[in-house]
Amino acid sequence: MRYLLAPVLAFCANTAAAQVAMPCDWQAHADAIVEPWEENTRTFSNGAVRVALLDVIEPAAAASYLLVLHPPFDETGSRTCTVVGLDDGLGYGGVIFEELEGAYDPAKGLTLTFPAFIYLPEQSFQNSALVSVTINQATGDVAVTQELGRE
Repeated sequence: MRYLLAPVLAFCANTAAAQVAMPCDWQAHADAIVEPWEENTRTFSNGAVRVALLDVIEPAAAASYLLVLHPPFDETGSRTCTVVGLDDGLGYGGVIFEELEGAYDPAKGLTLTFPAFIYLPEQSFQNSALVSVTINQATGDVAVTQELGRE
């Protein structure tokens, strides 16, 4: 039984690891920012980075994304806009925004961490995860990783 379970767990872990950071698109509408805004937005790096929790409503089991406005600034002074989710059309099943934390490392950039829930109905997979988003403010590169919970 142990030999049969290992490939299934590896498949689920690999499937769930498809975190993406993408340029703002349909998910990044102001009406998707979770109310009240004061509780679901935060700033970091002396205000240069703003983060907001988004709820795009559908699909209901994966409607939560993280909006990140960050340097570098373009020629008009606008920040780069990035959305973090599982995939282009799939967000998280939930984000515990009040536990969002930020830490700065000069070698890497600003790293934001937050607990989230992943739900993949096609694979019958659900799990908690600790998501890390690292923002290089000089280049605009955003990298997303996750550590699955142990349930």
